Amino acid sequence: MNLLNRLLLLFPIFLLLGCNVSKKIIEEVEPIDVSVKVEDTIRFASYNVSMFRNSEGALENELMNPISPQVQRVAAVIQQVRPDVIALMEFDFDKDSKALASFKHNFLEISQNGGDTIGYKYACSISSNTGVLSMVDLSGDNQVNLPNDAFGFGNFPGQYAFAILSKYPFDLDNFRTFQDFLWKDMPNANLPTNTDGSSYYSQEALNVFRVSSKNHIDLPIILPDGERVHMILAHPTPPVFDGAEDRNGKRNHDEIKLLADFISDANYLVDDKGKQGGLDNNEHFVIMGDLNADPNDGDSFNDAIQQLLDHPRVNQDIANGSKIPSSAGGAEHNQQSGNTGDPAHDTAFFGLRIDYVLPSNSFDVLDSGVFWPAASEPNHILIQDGSASDHLCVWADVVLR
Repeated sequence: MNLLNRLLLLFPIFLLLGCNVSKKIIEEVEPIDVSVKVEDTIRFASYNVSMFRNSEGALENELMNPISPQVQRVAAVIQQVRPDVIALMEFDFDKDSKALASFKHNFLEISQNGGDTIGYKYACSISSNTGVLSMVDLSGDNQVNLPNDAFGFGNFPGQYAFAILSKYPFDLDNFRTFQDFLWKDMPNANLPTNTDGSSYYSQEALNVFRVSSKNHIDLPIILPDGERVHMILAHPTPPVFDGAEDRNGKRNHDEIKLLADFISDANYLVDDKGKQGGLDNNEHFVIMGDLNADPNDGDSFNDAIQQLLDHPRVNQDIANGSKIPSSAGGAEHNQQSGNTGDPAHDTAFFGLRIDYVLPSNSFDVLDSGVFWPAASEPNHILIQDGSASDHLCVWADVVLR
């Protein structure tokens, strides 16, 4: 039995504990015919759903019953956009993926606001550095406690994490994470300094400080014709909430640099299993996530997002061209913001383009958008006043060349 058939026979509906495969076979799937070419488009989406909660287990408990108004609106948006693969940013992690399972069953598989239900056979909760105590004084207050001394800001392990839902099976044999990669091990790292040029962080801190505030992952999916597409996800820290040293701005830049270096197959990279290097140049990929960096406005350090938008392996139609995701709602809501960027391209109520779906240049982008209906358009109530999230769902329809 070849690898692809074996994967499809073994993958369960829910993949638990950071996508570790359950030993129990929940459902068998017919082996694929690798001679069939995929003709249909694939819709990828990224959505910061703001489904973080203030205490561990709170999201899991909330989702056990299908009565959360905010989550109902989030699910309604997804039912309208109907992506084949979606990255859910700010979705609290729990090791048994109970929250993600409940979100699927109790919200997505129940009609919201009259929308058609939607199902995802494959689901993955991603572990996160947020709320994981470093055991070192990172904040410089002579104490070691949460949230400021975690590897990523958080009040408990996995707060503000992210998850993936897919209609296509995962290739777990090639699943890579860079959760543990140290900031100081990145060449030309923009480590913050004090005004006198000394390091902002102690050597003790730098010896444990991870570049990823949450996680950087590469999780391939297998298409019906056997082609593999790498889903590359991250959620860099916002480049704010710091001081003159710009520690969060510089970390945000280098979290995006890790993504750019990964698709450049940089040999300095070492994943959490010890595999060296990045992505082979002949592989297809889609980068998704809330990258907290706008190409024109905001507080980014050194044009952080241009590392990806101008990357030669990224499709330029959607990065910088005519297929940049846009909406009537963004243009309407943020037209008075005073920012220099086109408000139609904004992906958040606070007037920035920071959420992305960036396919490789091996795809053609047929269409794209930001689900942000204007006040006069249908379904505006789903997102009105940020009642679902302060971010909007970004999507792209692509086809392999």
